[in-house]
Order: sequence, then structure tokens, then C-alpha cells
Amino acid sequence: MKLSEILNTLKTIQVTGNAELKEIGKITIDSREVENGSLFIAIKGFNTDGHKFIAECINKGASAIVLDNDKGLPDEIFTHASCVKILVEDSRKSLPQISKIFFGNPSAELMLIGITGTKGKTTTAFYIKNIFEFAGLKSGLIGTIANYIGKEQVKTMLTTPQAHTINELLRKMVNANCKVCAMEVSSHSLALERVEGLEFASAIITNITSDHMDYHKTFEHYFNSKKILFDMLSAKAAAIYNIDDEKLFGMMVNTKAKKYSYGTAPEADFRISGIEYDLDGTSFTIEYNKNKYNVSTSLIGKFNAYNATAAFANAVLLGIKPETAVEGIINAPQVPGRFEVVSYKNKKAIIDYSHTADSLQQALSAVHHIVKGERQIVTVFGCGGDRDKTKRPIMGGIAASLSDFVYVTSDNPRTEDTEKIIDDIIPGIKTNNYKRIANREEAIRLSIKESKPDAIILIAGKGHENYQEVNGVRSHFSDKELAERYLKECQN
Repeated sequence: MKLSEILNTLKTIQVTGNAELKEIGKITIDSREVENGSLFIAIKGFNTDGHKFIAECINKGASAIVLDNDKGLPDEIFTHASCVKILVEDSRKSLPQISKIFFGNPSAELMLIGITGTKGKTTTAFYIKNIFEFAGLKSGLIGTIANYIGKEQVKTMLTTPQAHTINELLRKMVNANCKVCAMEVSSHSLALERVEGLEFASAIITNITSDHMDYHKTFEHYFNSKKILFDMLSAKAAAIYNIDDEKLFGMMVNTKAKKYSYGTAPEADFRISGIEYDLDGTSFTIEYNKNKYNVSTSLIGKFNAYNATAAFANAVLLGIKPETAVEGIINAPQVPGRFEVVSYKNKKAIIDYSHTADSLQQALSAVHHIVKGERQIVTVFGCGGDRDKTKRPIMGGIAASLSDFVYVTSDNPRTEDTEKIIDDIIPGIKTNNYKRIANREEAIRLSIKESKPDAIILIAGKGHENYQEVNGVRSHFSDKELAERYLKECQN
């Protein structure tokens, strides 16, 4: 693409160099990815500033640089290297604009569905993808576990990628004949404008509780970040919200989209009733337009009845027959690391991504509902390093009060010391039913070895993740693999 095509619609302060002659073959914010013909957008991040790498990018053959700090290299260096300098007010805000132009506005060529909320984004996205594919529409997914173009899996590092990566993925989906994309939309991505300019056919908010306070600082900022998704919807879109979470009413205030609710409240547009679940799955009824639909899913828990109903509502509102949506839910596979049961003999381990106080409480409440006081409940959990410290003692208290025994261990300590993280957790525990074991593998092994023969062991926090991050280094680590190994070893 000619650089001039990008500049025609990009608001700039100053352009230095001959943009007419420049061809752009790639856009990136990572200097390590720059090659001949690249357009490098210099963004100031949390850990480093892309402006520091402009000289390196020029030397690598970048055709143009977008920047918002003009106090670095003199214009002569750009001119000498025949590199176009593009000064803008805010590089971060320019990235989604440039990405949309470069990749040809792909979100307008398929049904893009945004899913946000503190919990349930991943499961709801998987339900949606499965429903549309069951209906015969090839679908993509952008989310926490992985990105998918139809059945092709693309590795992911962020729940919601940077704007250029999102647009590139959407373009690949369109080129692969995908008609739908379900996308998890994180609060970070909304606050940092990664989804700016995307055209959503619908958006879902599953729930909202305190999370990511290390970044947002206040619940108000977190809430308002989520609200951006609904504020950007067009009048043609559908805004779908959980009516049982009263905090979400404020989320809908300024949206132009038509609003639809789901939940157990009598006035819900998509009303849930008769929720029942055990270790084999969940069943419930959805009432919509005076018709009742009996639904079952292999995914376990009251929260999954809500997630499935959100997906059902979204599909029906976008033209899928209710009966087809029900079949898509019934046939949906287990989502990795989301209340995933691993069994051997009478003992069972549940692998779950619950890493907030509310999600941990919900997971343990679901276990209590299932065992009905007849089996021992053991919990293994830790808290991530370099993240919200205020939730640590709260999670400790929840784990200890809702479990017969708790193994307090590591999660992803990142750059923090695991023992100090555990020190932050312990004050919330007011009972003596716990053991601190910093080594997570050993904690999992002992939880299985020392528990009763028919115990239920909740291994919480990491879910689908197959790594543990210590001091910036990721090593292979899978809760599910370890649970499977030790369930056999400790019971034979």
C-alpha cells in the first residue's frame, strides 16, 4: 500500500519526506520486527518507549516512522535515510486508524461480536463460535486461550491484541471466508484504544466485579473502560447485558444500540430458569418471545448457564434460529481450563482459571453445590505477581472458609518473590486449615496424595495456561497435566 493512502485519512501535525513514493509492506510497533518497507509506530508503553528505537528502525530500512515526541532525532537523519517522518498528536490513537486503513477495514466485512466482563468472556466466546459453526457459518475467535481462524489455531499473548494484530487477524478471517468473529474485549484494550474504529455487530457484558486494580486503580475507571465498548456501538448493533448484575444498567446509558437483557429476572428478554448442574454438566431453560427452550451443556456451573444464554441471545439476535443455537450449545466442547474436570478412580481435580476473589468464590460455591457436604473439598491456589495486591488476603479468606483444606502456593510470580506473595495472602486466613508450599507442582502433588479417596480438588488460578512465569522467564507448566499424573501416581 502506498503511504499516501494512509496519510489521506490520518490526522497529522507534520509530514517530512516524500510520502508519494513510499510503499508500505508492513506496520508494526515492535522495532525487532522492522524490515525494508515497514511503517513503524513509536508508542510509549508501560515498560519502554518506542521512540528510543527510531534510529534502529531507520537503519533497518523502515519506509516511515509515526511518532508523537518530536524531541528525538533531527529531521536530517530521516531525510538522509529517505525515511518519512510523520508527527501526530498521539501515536497510540493513530495505530488503530492506520491499521484499519492498511488492512482494508475488515471488521465491516463480517459479523464482529465483542464480549467483555470480569468473568465468562472466554467461555461465552467459545459458545458463540460453536453456535455459528453449527449453523454452517465459518467463524473466527480472538481471545485469552488462543486465536482461531476457523479451525486453525493462532497463538496469543494478550486477551485482546494490539490494533494492528486485531485488524490483521480479521483480514485473514475474511480472506479465509469467515463470516463471524467472536472477540474477547478486555478493559485494558478498551482503555488503550486497541479496538477503536472496529465495527461491532453486537456486544455482550457478562458481569462486572473488581479486577485489574493494579492498572485501573479505581473501580470507576475499570467500569468506564468496559463501558467504552457499548458507547462505540452503532444504532444497528445489539447490546446484550446480564440483567441480574445491577451494576450493568449504567453500562447501557449512552449506547446507541438496541438493548437486550438476559438472566433469571422475570423481565429479562432472555430469561433463565431451572438451572441444575453436577459433575456431568448443566441443564436449564431459556424463555424468549414466549417460547421455552430446554438447554444442556457439558460445561459445569450456574455461571455457564449464564454464559450459554448470552451466546444464545447473541446468536438469535444476529439471525440464527433458536433451535440451532440450542444445538450449538449442546455440542459445545469443554473450554480448556474453565472448570475442567480431571478424574481417576473416585478422586477428581477441577482445573479452573479463577484468579479473582469473586471467580474463586463462584468456583468453590459450585463445588459445594455439587458435593452437598458429602465429599472433602481441597483448594490449591496462589496469586499472580506484579498484579493487584489488594485481592490476595481476600482470596485467602475465601479459599479457607469454603474449603476443608487449602494449599497456598505460587501462581505466576513474574518479578515478585513467591514467599512474599504468600505472605500477602495468609493474613486473610483466619483458620488453621492451610499449608503454604511455594512450589506449585509440590502443592498439587500433596493436595492429591494427602486428600481423602473421594475428594474434590480445585486447582485454581492458571486454568488453560501451560507455562509458569518466574523473573520474566516462562517455563512449561500445566495444572491439568500435573493433576492427571499425580491422580494416577498417588492412587496406585
